[in-house]
Amino acid sequence: MRFFVTGCAGFIGSNLTDRLLAAGHQVVGYDNLSTGQQHFLSDAARSDRFTLIEGDVLHSPTLAGAMRGSEFVFHLAANADVRFGTHRPRKDLEQNTIATVNVLEAMRHNGVRRIAYASTGSIYGEAQIFPTPETSPIPVQTSLYGASKISAEAFIEAYCEGFGLQAYIFRFVSILGERYTHGHVFDFYKQLQIHPDYLDVLGNGKQRKSYLYVQDCIDAMLLAAEKAQHKVNIFNLGTDEYCEVDDSINWICQCLGVTPQRRYDGRDRGWVGDNPFIFLDCSAMRALGWRPRLTIREAVIRTVDYLRNAPSVVAART
Repeated sequence: MRFFVTGCAGFIGSNLTDRLLAAGHQVVGYDNLSTGQQHFLSDAARSDRFTLIEGDVLHSPTLAGAMRGSEFVFHLAANADVRFGTHRPRKDLEQNTIATVNVLEAMRHNGVRRIAYASTGSIYGEAQIFPTPETSPIPVQTSLYGASKISAEAFIEAYCEGFGLQAYIFRFVSILGERYTHGHVFDFYKQLQIHPDYLDVLGNGKQRKSYLYVQDCIDAMLLAAEKAQHKVNIFNLGTDEYCEVDDSINWICQCLGVTPQRRYDGRDRGWVGDNPFIFLDCSAMRALGWRPRLTIREAVIRTVDYLRNAPSVVAART
């Protein structure tokens, strides 16, 4: 099969590209390399079944031309930086919602009928039900990021109804693992490399979060695309556990052999839109036979090990 992967040079996108190639598929990767790193595609570049096209999902003609001949779209390109959403309000709208509509229009133009979309558990906002199922009422949105993602989901659903597409929408918790370059584990690791004697922590350390190892995430996406048959298939992706931010700090410090002073800012959350409790019900995905291989603790440790062996990745984000 010929897959089209937006955001192919990013954390999840590059790992997915490698998995698709390993399974014998053709992959056209599409990325503007603004946050993705081309060296993440070094293995893929050695395959004659991989093509990288530099382009922006906001440039419709390039996008439509690049997608020609593809059979299935994995749409992973996005602005994933929740923290600074209020600093530039249009960024989430443009890079998440409008970009998704552009992808859908390119699919319509090229006759591509299947799409897998990387959404987020942030669309549940300040959830009232834990663990939170896919059928939970959608609450008031607490972040521009979450608002842009739920809007993109709505457009995908409408295109499925209006143009006969089939969609797989994945609401992720935070993803960890190899090629990880963004998030609190990365931030804590980078801080401790600079000043191992103290650690600045947004919030009070009691925020409860869920995480998932990247290969477990990809396992779920590929299995759902194979087995789920509805017009619109929506799945939460996470583990059946959560941890406190303080727990993750403990694991990171143990890996690095440091005992820093923790300097909390005292709030109950890190930033506007940072939900202090995220815990998703993943029973729908589990019903297809999927099980995550790593616990949250194991995923954090594996991520720290990766960062220790990838100083150029850390330096690139400093």
